[in-house]
Amino acid sequence: MRVLIVSDTHRRDENLKEVIRRTSPFDMLVHLGDSEGSEVRFRDWVGNDRCAICVVQGNNDFFSDTDREKLISIGRYRAFLTHGHLYGASFGTERLKEEARERGADIVMFGHSHRPCLEYCKDGLIVLNPGSLSYPRQEGRKPSFIIMETDRQGEAHFTVNYLERDGLFF
Repeated sequence: MRVLIVSDTHRRDENLKEVIRRTSPFDMLVHLGDSEGSEVRFRDWVGNDRCAICVVQGNNDFFSDTDREKLISIGRYRAFLTHGHLYGASFGTERLKEEARERGADIVMFGHSHRPCLEYCKDGLIVLNPGSLSYPRQEGRKPSFIIMETDRQGEAHFTVNYLERDGLFF
């Protein structure tokens, strides 16, 4: 299984469309909030009716009908999806980790901070944030996203990727 994980596109969609073009095909698209209405176009951009699309609401998604949070299955993993603003994600991940553990999640995916993060906790919890494709805030300010792939044994592998003007860097 191959999953494209993005967040915080804020209706500036050209980078997202480019990433979709360059990383297709994938089995699932996860958007972790602040799409600001663009989520209604994701199916057209992906162009694959079999691709699952999971979107959660961010703090700037004022008129969105999407869920605030979701607990989904990705292969053998339970993933807790949230934008993160309700858990103080800009100040740290402790509350997110606590909530994910209470929900029995193996992975917590969040956005909001506009900074990519991939952390493997001692207890097996995986914490990730794809950063932002539109307004990155980490050093170097490169638009970022994550690809999750499961191997033949069902083990998940993650790569943080960056979009440059002249292409993708993995």
